[in-house]
This record gives sequence, structure tokens and C-alpha cells, in this order.
Amino acid sequence: MRSSSKSEPEAPLDPNGMSSKILTSAMLSAFQPQAIYELKVRDKSKIECLFAYGDRLLVGLSTGSLRIFRINETSSERDQSIENGDQPPQTPSKLKAVELLREEEKFSRRPVQQLAIVKEANLLVSISDGYVSLHDLQTYQLVERIERTKGATSFAVTSNVVKDGETGVPSLVSRMAVGVKRKLLVWTWRDMEAEDPVELGMEATIKSLNWVHGIAGTVRLVIGMDPGFCIVDIDAAAGHAGEAGEVEGVKPVYKPASRQDTTSGELAGVRFAAVSSSGMGYMGMASWVPKPMATSLAPGEVLLAKDVNTLFTDIEGKPLERRQVPWSLAPEAVGFSYPYMLALQPPEKGTLQIRNPETLTLLQTIPVPSASVLHVPQPNISLAHAGKGFLVSSDRTIWRMNALPYPSQLADLIERERFDEAVSLLGLLEDTLIDDKFGRIREVKIQKAIALFQQQKYRPALDLFTEAETPPDRVIALYPRSIAGELSSITEVATESSEVENGGAEDEAVKAEEQTSKEPPTTATPSKGMLSKFKVTGHARKDSDTASIKGPAARADSDNMSIRNAKPSPAKTSSFPPDKPLEGEDLKFAVRCLCSFLAQARVQIQKYLSISGELKQNPPELDAETRKPAFVNLLPSHSSASGGDASKIDWQAELLAIAKLVDTTLFRAYMLASPSLAGPLFRLDNFCDPEVVQSSLYENDRYGDLIDFLHGKKLHRQALEMLQKFGKGEADHDDSVPEGMKGVDRTVAYLKQLPPELVDLVLEFVNWPLDVDTEKGMEVFIADTDFAERLPRKRVVEYLAEIDEKLEERYLEHVVGELGDGTPEFHQKLVDEYIRRLKGDGKADDVKQKLEAFLRRSTAYNKLATFRQLPSDDASFYESRAIVLSAMGNHKQALSIYVFQLKDYIKAEQYCNDIYLRQQQDGAGEEACLVESHAMHEKSVVHEQSEKDNVFAMLLGLYLRPPTSEEKRWPQALDLLSRHGARLPASSTLDLMPDDLAVSELQDYFLGRIRNATSVLRETAVVKSLTGVQRANTERHWLLGPDELSEVGKKAGRNRRVRIGEGDHCKVCHKRFGASAVRVYPDGSVVHYGCVPGKKAVEATVGSGRRVGGLGQGQRGWG
Repeated sequence: MRSSSKSEPEAPLDPNGMSSKILTSAMLSAFQPQAIYELKVRDKSKIECLFAYGDRLLVGLSTGSLRIFRINETSSERDQSIENGDQPPQTPSKLKAVELLREEEKFSRRPVQQLAIVKEANLLVSISDGYVSLHDLQTYQLVERIERTKGATSFAVTSNVVKDGETGVPSLVSRMAVGVKRKLLVWTWRDMEAEDPVELGMEATIKSLNWVHGIAGTVRLVIGMDPGFCIVDIDAAAGHAGEAGEVEGVKPVYKPASRQDTTSGELAGVRFAAVSSSGMGYMGMASWVPKPMATSLAPGEVLLAKDVNTLFTDIEGKPLERRQVPWSLAPEAVGFSYPYMLALQPPEKGTLQIRNPETLTLLQTIPVPSASVLHVPQPNISLAHAGKGFLVSSDRTIWRMNALPYPSQLADLIERERFDEAVSLLGLLEDTLIDDKFGRIREVKIQKAIALFQQQKYRPALDLFTEAETPPDRVIALYPRSIAGELSSITEVATESSEVENGGAEDEAVKAEEQTSKEPPTTATPSKGMLSKFKVTGHARKDSDTASIKGPAARADSDNMSIRNAKPSPAKTSSFPPDKPLEGEDLKFAVRCLCSFLAQARVQIQKYLSISGELKQNPPELDAETRKPAFVNLLPSHSSASGGDASKIDWQAELLAIAKLVDTTLFRAYMLASPSLAGPLFRLDNFCDPEVVQSSLYENDRYGDLIDFLHGKKLHRQALEMLQKFGKGEADHDDSVPEGMKGVDRTVAYLKQLPPELVDLVLEFVNWPLDVDTEKGMEVFIADTDFAERLPRKRVVEYLAEIDEKLEERYLEHVVGELGDGTPEFHQKLVDEYIRRLKGDGKADDVKQKLEAFLRRSTAYNKLATFRQLPSDDASFYESRAIVLSAMGNHKQALSIYVFQLKDYIKAEQYCNDIYLRQQQDGAGEEACLVESHAMHEKSVVHEQSEKDNVFAMLLGLYLRPPTSEEKRWPQALDLLSRHGARLPASSTLDLMPDDLAVSELQDYFLGRIRNATSVLRETAVVKSLTGVQRANTERHWLLGPDELSEVGKKAGRNRRVRIGEGDHCKVCHKRFGASAVRVYPDGSVVHYGCVPGKKAVEATVGSGRRVGGLGQGQRGWG
């Protein structure tokens, strides 16, 4: 065999003028075709097959020759891989795309139909003349022609790492499957050592073989035949080789139930791609039957194809619920070049289709004239193949499909508004192949949402914004200034037609615009947002992904906005054509859609930001890779952009700014679309801009909502100033102020809600309600509210004293009487106020009663200072002086006032009775009740008191030995002796009696004394009897147990019995009792006496003459 290593000059790549650059058509430039080799004009051979590995390209020719090329990567080609396919033809390079290394002219006598390598065995495998031949991979010399493969039509080779099922040791396994008519031959090389081939019989002639790979290294063989496809597990089938009938490990592929045509009589279990009665039409075309084809897609997914019919399955042959590939013609070959599905159309069609395997969308169509060979270098389903392209060949030309960079491909899809395809492509790519994959997916969704918004499909647009977690500022910027304020990218220009339509009336949006800005509008173009990473240029929208999404019908007079001009921005500008104004019902509908988006954003913000505007976790937890917090998607583009030191960013300030923007915009949206919802928004904790809310609410005469908002934002001074104007009727538009705002009621209600810390503000604005309506104004201080009770009372007392002493008195009565404040200063102030008023108007009986009642009740006022203020010569203060003297303990002086100044003997006697009972109560003891041990009873023992301490003796002395200016009061003295004689000391009482007093006059006194002594004796007897009853009850409980047990006939106490049988065991040692001593517990349980816990310790402390735990000598035992 002659070999040649001399490189011959190549013929022109295209005699008809076709350059190496072939223009492609479709929405995406995924691959850039490059003609790398073309047979010379005088060369009569044809290209039959291709095989590429590493930087080598093997080409099998129809003459039986094998040409070996080296594929060169030139710098110009690398530059082309990052550009679109419509640039000028490249300039000649010193390095050719391929370089012929050698040619084996006598490689085979017949055309070389297929090539592959078994790298581990250093073998080159080929099919030629119906045989499979093995050649040395280095010298290309024939090693062996396998005679068993006579009549072979195809083969497939695979290599993968397999772990041993028993030892778990990995080994490199290469397999070669050969289809020989109805036989399947499989050769295996395990760690470069060949094993005996496996032969399996199939049901029909084998037309195609393909190895498919699953997850975790699973490998299956897909066999295509006229009756259909089979999935073969070689390891399972090897043990049953040569057996008749169905072989284990061989599974036919059936149609899914959803695709079985029951109307035509097709039964369940029909195989996919089978030539049945419905497929006999092929017999009329010279017995032509389409070739079955298969290819691996994503790991664990397989595409089966026959004619234009396709089926997606897993590697076990189970159909997947996916639609068919929409091919108009049966492809010549199918393949998979990560991450795209390839289909080579018939040679007469001369095109290569690139599809998304997930959506099955045709992304690119590449013209390849007369191409019939498709070769994807292995591995074709992993990152090892990403971006390396594949080869396509006709009988004269070889094209290399150079994969363009993925960012460039994404840019093409975005440029054509194929957002769904861009998202799908990003989902197919591994994370390591593209920077910030999830960020790009999010950005594409945002771009799609913006496109939908521009097409007036507001609801789908806002839903997609929510799904993509779009920063609120980007969404808000799409709205006019009436909603977005200064953030809006739109400048609105009023037109005469709009003025006519509006009837000269300005809507709420225009009002908000005039209030927020007085600058003249500037002309600009809409901005797509600062986060965009893709270049978007102008184009027609007829094939956009957003065109199929239903939205509200566009009005005849407008699309979205009048002059959609964005502010100048360093970012790229949108290519969307200018739309008509967003106004009227369209604006309201768009705003209602915005409300739902902002409500969701508000919920997300509340997860990280507290009501006080501080981060719930400060500093926030940063992601290990991005060094950004979890809420970064909520922040504006300048905050979330990569780069910079994350530790220097004030995340709290950034999030707070977004919270203010969201709440303020939500308020504007509610005011425009749903005004009734604006109130509930700012009654809750919010971050609305006060200036915006005040301006809007005031202009719309929503004063009640405005006051609620100011209160929620703690702008109390502004709220109170406004309420004061409304209440006094000083507002500019008094006729529009509701009646509820007029008067003092609304101001008083507001002041009652202020916390004690704002007491200065309360005292400042409560003045005018007190002047207008004192009763209403005083509710601020005496209302039954927590804030009123917690007001600084001293400050309030001083404030009210300056205004009106009566208001001070009323507040002191509330504080001391109702709130129970025991501050001596307040008590003394109240006493002083009562005395002052009583001195000014001695006939004020109500004040006199208040003073006397308070002096009796209170103990916190200064007695001496009060007594000095009470005039001694004014009858209105006599009883008050007596009360103060009583509080000071001067009972005799107090009684002298009752007897000699007031001459009210009943009050004097009542006074003595009260003092006596209080003294008895202070000195009386308590002892246990003899009947019920838990009850207590008071001893009725008369404590003899000396004349000095006995108030009754003092009163009797005043009656019988009055001052020189007073007469003796015998009737009152005798009445006192008859009613309270027992409380008077006997000796001193009799000493007061004159010698000439008849004994009969003292009859009532003596009877009372005798009766009292008798009652004491009888009480002693009763106590003795009750003590006996208590003792009897105690003994009864000790001997018989509780009454509850005795009533049911159960013996308890010391009378209880315990029966011990032969089968009873000790619960401690679990031995039988026998004749051993035992111990019985109160609950009836019995243990050995020796098993009692702590028995030995007790025995050590007890004398030898006494049994431990037992009873004394002569006493009864336990039973």
C-alpha cells in the first residue's frame, strides 16, 4: 500500500464563486460554516465518510483511499467565531484550515463507508466491501479483517468508564457494535484487553446503530430496524446470547399512548416507526423504506427518527411526553452538537437545520449544497465538546461548522426578540460555560417583559416582571411622571387634542406632574434599563416571542404612549418605535397591573427591612460567591452591579431608598386607579414620601386621609397645625372641609393618641380646644387611655394651674382619686385648692364635703401644714380641723371640737367608735379554727386600755370634766356609759362618777359590763368544747382513716389489713415474702423489712432495745 505525505494544492473552494463564508438564515447565528476542504476538479473520487478526533481528520473516499488531515486553528478563524455571519470574506492566511498529512491509497479496495477509532486499543475501525476491518491507528496498516462481519451495514463505537459492581474499581471499557444483517456482534475492550465477542439475534435486518449515554455512566445501544427501534443493555443481554425468543436486555420502543391512533384501528402497544399496513406505501417507491436514525441529546434523553416521524425517549426506551420535530422532509442525518439538535436535509435540499432540542424551534438554517454526511466528533453531549463545532460533507466539499460564542448567540436572539429561546438556551447551557447564567436568564425575562409592556400587554408584562424579580425602579421608570415621578423615562407633552378630549380638566396625573416638576420637557428616547447586557437593535416584531401573548386591544388612537422619550442615559437605548400616550383607561389598567407588582415587592422588602427603616440582620449575610445580600435583586442597577467592595456599600440605605420608592409609587398608583385603597396603605407602616402624599391628598380634598398619613409618619406638628386651621375655620377652602374636621373634636381625638414623650406638643396644641370647649379639651388629660395616664403629671398640673385653677383641681381629682396616685405633692396641692376655694366661698358645701372626705381618705398630705391653713374661728373648717387632728393622733383635741364647737355628740361618739375598732383591729390576733383547720377566727377578747389610750374615756372625761367655760353634759355621759360601758376601763370610769350619783343611774353601765364578762366566759367554754371535737376527729382519722374510705366499708388508718399470699413478691428484691418481716406503706404496698431504703443507716442511730421502723414495746404491729 502506497502512502503519500505530500500536500497538493487545493482547488478553489467553490468553482461557481461560492466563498468559504456561507450566508445563513434564521433567528440565530449559532454556527459559522467554513469550507475547509474541497476535492480538486480533476479528482474523480468522492467523499464517503468523515471521522475527526483531536486535531486529526480522516476522510474515506469512494476509491478506497484514506486521507489524513491536520486541522489548524488560525487566529483569523478565532476572530470570525465571535462575529456575525455577514462580514466580508476573510483575507488569505498563511495557515490553511486543514493540511493534508498523508494519503493511504490502498486503504481498501472498495469505498470506505464508515470510520471510527478504538483509542484504548490503538485501532482504526472501518467498513468497506461489507466487512469491518481493524487498522493500526498510527500506521493505518491493516491489522485484521473480521470475517464474521461479512455483510455488515453499520457499526458504532463507544468508550466510557465503568465501575465494577462487586469491587467498585473503575475501568475503561470500549465497545464496538456491528450490525450484520439480523445479527448484532459486540466486541469489548476492558482496560485495553479484548474480550470474547457477544452475538445477539435480532428480529430484522439492522439498519442503524447508536450508543446513547445516560446519567451515572449508563450506556445503552439503540438499534434501528424496519419493524422499529430496540434499546439493548449489552451487559444484561450478554448472558443470554444465542437464546431463542425474547432476550433479556432487549426492549422494543413503543408509541406513547397519547400518539396511538385508535380511530384507525391501531391498538395499544404499537411499535414506533414500524412498517405496518399503514406504511406499505413505501413499497410503491421501488421498495424504499426510510432509514431509522437516532442520536443522544441531553444525558438520559434520546431522539428516534424515521421519515418525518420522531419520538423522544429516555435511554431505557420509555417515551417522553414531547411533541414531534416539525420536519417538512425526512432528514438525511440527525445529530447533537451541544446544546443544539442537528438535522441534515436531503442532498437535493442542501441545508442543515439547527434546532433547540427543548422547544424544537428552528434557530438557524445553513445552506450546504449536496451535503450528505454529518459528523459530530465525540464526546458530543458534554462540556468537552462545547464550542468546538462539527463537520458536514458533500461528495466534494467538507465544511466545518464553527460554534460562535454563546454571548453572541444570546445577543442574536435578544436582537430578534426571541426571548423564550434565549431563556431556553441559557437553561440548556452549563453554568461554567457562561458568566452569571441566572443573572442573564433574569435579564432576558426582564427584556421580554419590557417588550410586552411596550405592546400594551400590561398584565403578562407585570407578571413576568414579578417572576424575574425585576428591580422596582426599572418597572416604575416605564410609567409617566404622574406615577413614576422623577424616575420616569417618559416626558409627556400636552396636545390640543388631549385638551379637547379632557374638556380642559386636568387629571390626577397632570396635577402630580405640575407639583413635582416645573421644568420644560426634554426630548429623548425610552431606556431599556441599566442592567441590560445585550445589544438590542431595531427590527420588525412579527416573529417576536411576545407577539403571541394576548393583551388588551390597542386603541385606535394610541399604542402605549404619546411621546415615549427616555432621558439621556449612558446605557443603550431602546429600539421600540415611539408610541402614543399612555393615558385614560389604558393608563389605569397598566397602573392596576403595577399595583400587584409593587405589592409583591413590598412583601419582599418587609422580609429584610424593619418598620424603623433598619435591616433586620445588619450587616446582612452575603453570598459566598457574589458577595451580595439576598435582596440584591430589589436594588437599583448601580447598587447590584458587580465590582467594588461590597463591605463599603450601605445596604441599609440602598434598601430603604427602594422601600420609599415602592411605597410612594404604590400610593400614586392607588390614587389614580383605586383611590379607596390609598387610605389603608398609609394607615399601615410605610415609607411613602411625605411631600408627595401631602400634596396629592391636599389637592384632592382628602383631609381625613392626610391627617392619618401624617400621624403614621409621626409628622404630628403638621397634622395639628392643619387640624387647628380646619377647626377654627381658617382653611383656604373652608367649604370643602368636612364637618368632622371642624371644631375641637378631631384635634382632641388626635391629641389623645400622642405618646407621653410629645407632652410639649400636646400642651402647645391643647390650648385652643380648652378655650373653645373646656370639657372636650380636658379629655386629653383625663380620658381613659393609656397615653393620658402616662402623661407627665407634674407638667400637666403646672400647665393647667397657669390656665385655670379649676382645671388643675379637676385634673388632680382624676389623678389622685381615679388613678390612685400617692404623690404627696399632688395630695397637698388638692387640699390647698379645696381650702382656697372654701375660704373664698364659705357656703360652698360641695367643696366642704370634698375637703372633709379627702382629708379622711388620704394619708399622703402634710398634716401640720394643712392644719395651719385651717382657720380656727371659721365654722366651715371645724370638722376639717378635727379630721386633721385625728390623723395627727390628737384624739382629745379632735373630740373637743366635736363636743364643744360642733356640739355634734353623735359624730363624737361615732368618732370614738371608729378609733376604737381600728385600735382593736390593729392589736387583735388570729388563731386557728377548732372545727376547720384551714379557717381562722377572730378572738373576741376585750383588751383593757388605760384611760390615756381609751378614746371613750377621753370622751367621757370631756363630758364630765369639761373646761371651765363649759358645762358638764350628764345626759350624753350616761348615754355613752349605757352603750359603750364595756369598752371603758372600770376603775377610771367609776372615779369620774360623783358621790351623790344614784346607783340606779348606772344600771345600764353595770348590766353591760356583766354581760360582756359573761360572754367571755361562755366563749371560753365553747372553745374548749370545739377543741375536744377537733381531737376526736383527729383520732378517728388516725385509727379509721378518711371518712370516704370508711363509708364504702374499706378499712384504713391503723385499722387497715394487708393480706400476703404465697405468690406475692417484694417489689424491691422481687423475692417471695415467706416468713420474713415486712414493711407496709400507707398506700398498701408491702416490701421486705430489710429492703426498706436507708434501713441500715437508721439502725446505726437507734438503740438496741428498740426495733427499727417498728412500734414501742407493748404496742401493736402493722397488722
